[in-house]
Amino acid sequence: MSALHIQRDGPLLRVTLARPEHRNAFDAIMIAELTEAFAEVGDARAVVLAGKGQSFCAGADIDWQRSAIDLSYEENVADALRLYRMLEAIDSCPAPVVARVQGYALGGGSGLVCCVDAAIAAPDATFGFSEVKLGIVPAVISPFVLPRIGAAPARRLFLTGERFSAETALRIGLVHEVADDLDAAVERVVGELLSSGPEAARAAKRLIRERPDAEEAAHLAAKLRTSPEGQEGLRAFLEKRPSAWRSESSS
Repeated sequence: MSALHIQRDGPLLRVTLARPEHRNAFDAIMIAELTEAFAEVGDARAVVLAGKGQSFCAGADIDWQRSAIDLSYEENVADALRLYRMLEAIDSCPAPVVARVQGYALGGGSGLVCCVDAAIAAPDATFGFSEVKLGIVPAVISPFVLPRIGAAPARRLFLTGERFSAETALRIGLVHEVADDLDAAVERVVGELLSSGPEAARAAKRLIRERPDAEEAAHLAAKLRTSPEGQEGLRAFLEKRPSAWRSESSS
């Protein structure tokens, strides 16, 4: 059975972790399916990543961890690289990604949150980089976590492995919002994304990742201003009418 539920809703793609009986913990199948799903978002204008049931993602599946005990050093490297490529596929997804986070988001689950563009958490969400409790470290997720929260919070949280609240996650920048009505907050953010120019939203995401110098930035600005989408957006603003992509999203 698939570890994911994938639904296309007009311009929106919904990717739901679907192992609620395991708190949506990772196993080899889920890692492979997530990698593929985020490599193939097509022309989706936004992606919502969610977890079915009471938790978003409780990290690594116990049986998957048990099987790793007998892996060789080389097999462990290959295993870790598969997890990294999954996280990288989400982090580099061309379309904006919104995470709907409830319940547990532990270990790799917290790593997942660091790979999205907008993370909305329920007040009861619980986070943690708990790898040290198992005698290991959050090495594979660290390239995504450290740019998100910075070294100062990580120096405590990576070393203690302690669990922390949604409010703490908000304070350190792991999530962007804590909302009592989680679904309404997610849909509001999605609505904002769908009101943005489709190509502009993707270009803005690349801009953050690539951080161009002055010359490159000027060329990018000129390219978008002279593009059909940029021309339509500017004309719609001046003519005080909805842009074409807004009309398409609401139809």
